[in-house]
Amino acid sequence: MAITHLLLDIEGTTCPVSFVAEVLFPFARQALPDFLGRHGERPEVAALLEAVEEAWGNDPHPGAQALRQQAPGNEAGSGAERLVPYLQWLIDHDIKLTPLKDLQGRIWADGYGNGTITAPLFGDVAAALRRWHGEGLVLAVYSSGSVPAQQLLYRHSEDGDLSGLFSHWFDTRVGAKQHPKSYTEIAAAMGAEPQRVLFISDALGELEAAHGAGMAVLLSDRPGNPNRDSGPFERISDYSQLHPGHGHQ
Repeated sequence: MAITHLLLDIEGTTCPVSFVAEVLFPFARQALPDFLGRHGERPEVAALLEAVEEAWGNDPHPGAQALRQQAPGNEAGSGAERLVPYLQWLIDHDIKLTPLKDLQGRIWADGYGNGTITAPLFGDVAAALRRWHGEGLVLAVYSSGSVPAQQLLYRHSEDGDLSGLFSHWFDTRVGAKQHPKSYTEIAAAMGAEPQRVLFISDALGELEAAHGAGMAVLLSDRPGNPNRDSGPFERISDYSQLHPGHGHQ
């Protein structure tokens, strides 16, 4: 069955892991106190902080609870600043809490907007995206980063604004990336049969989930990616010769 839709992860798939780990995360971590001090009372930010507070209260990790015991005032609503240590702890441990991802996206928007941040892509990615789009493939993103953060990255890439090449954007609000149901829902949202979707990611658990939902999958094998087992799935390290609409094998 011919592939009509291409679903792409970002980190380790189209963009180096190092950019996220060494640029985006530290930028957000450092900017959090100032950002929350300036915007913490805005309704949309306050709602995110309320969700973080609830997650913190339910977080079973001893490190999270130790921070909670040390925080000034253990009750909700005692100021956005009390959440900073927990948010920074989540960043340090790469824990993908959805409201944190939203907050990070808002912080990164400032950095992209003032030119402090520009997103690097692997050298073959921009040309491949343009070619796939020109061939009539429907392009979509599924990343743990929030949809606004995804759009910012492609809008401010070193290869120019590529955001217009994508028709669909998905983050963890659709579901966890290790759950087959998430991919079933993504296919339905795109109006595509799962068998017509090719998903590319650097994470074996995500590929297993997408494959379980019926999608075709490829493991992204890029410089800087952790050395991961590809399981039964084919690896890809360069998109220049990938023509999914003609069969990806």
